[in-house]
Amino acid sequence: MKLSKFKYNLPPELVATHPSYNRDESRLLVLDRESGKIEHKVFKDVLDYFDNKDVMVFNNTKVFPARLYGNKEKTGAQIEVFLLRELNREQRLWDVLVDPARKIRIGNKLYFGDDDAMVAEVIDNTTSRGRTLRFLYDGPYDEFKEALYNLGETPLPKIIGRPVEDDDAERYQTIYAKNEGAVAAPTAGLHFSRELMKRLEIKGIDFAEVTLHVGLGNFRTVDVEDLTKHKMDSEQIWIEDKAVDVVNNAKKNKQRICAVGTTVMRTLESSVSTTGHLKPYEGWTNKFIFPPYEFQVANSMISNLHTPLSTLLMMVSAFGGYDAVMEAYNVAIKEEYRFGTYGDAMLII
Repeated sequence: MKLSKFKYNLPPELVATHPSYNRDESRLLVLDRESGKIEHKVFKDVLDYFDNKDVMVFNNTKVFPARLYGNKEKTGAQIEVFLLRELNREQRLWDVLVDPARKIRIGNKLYFGDDDAMVAEVIDNTTSRGRTLRFLYDGPYDEFKEALYNLGETPLPKIIGRPVEDDDAERYQTIYAKNEGAVAAPTAGLHFSRELMKRLEIKGIDFAEVTLHVGLGNFRTVDVEDLTKHKMDSEQIWIEDKAVDVVNNAKKNKQRICAVGTTVMRTLESSVSTTGHLKPYEGWTNKFIFPPYEFQVANSMISNLHTPLSTLLMMVSAFGGYDAVMEAYNVAIKEEYRFGTYGDAMLII
């Protein structure tokens, strides 16, 4: 499959800049992958497509305030620092991206906060934009972490194209987020409200949780035409016994298993036995799913409407069928659905 097959014309005004007023009242495009039939619903109607003992699998990762702005020593130039992950707790080492990168060299110091209360030293170059920073902070670890996060802001994707607002801290987080470590939200989960979760529970839907700490690899552009040559960034995942039991039980009883988001789908497909059953796992995945692909675990999925040429669109096309998904996207554009992180959702059954 070629990269150019995933190009389509997305009018810029259809990229959502804010979430819908209520989480579960965004629009929902429902695609039946067998018949190609398309329905237009509201997200909370998702309830109608699932029955007692069906399973929804959620990614319970939690986004942290990963974007900081600091100043370079001597020149005072403003530098954006995007925290990717903590490398060493004791030494306060972090893997980060810096922008503009050309100005930031090993040995430079960066100052953060109104009174330059937080200082970091660049100790390594990892990629063209990647650096390793050591934060110079003497207090206890919890105090350091709190001070660091107070300096950071919600890491909205650049495509949203506006400054961060107070509401984003809550809305760019799923209501079931608990394991901190993501620099981007698992967006399909943003549509679930507490009321909807309760109604699903009352209907007898079982929930399973996995963790994938979403990295910036999701937004990295694919720059090879031959998709077999693209390498995904590795992301950390956990699949615990409890989730495995719920999913495999549903599979055995031929229930509907719904992956809530591409991150869940990638997690499930990263740890499957030869018989197609889910296995417990703790480690890393760099699995890249694009058509054609034989899915082993989930038989339905919820996803947002993704931007052209993205790996997320490729995975959704692999699951829903390339032709059916691209046609659904054409319909979504005609019907003026909202695309991207804060946009509308799609259910593929």
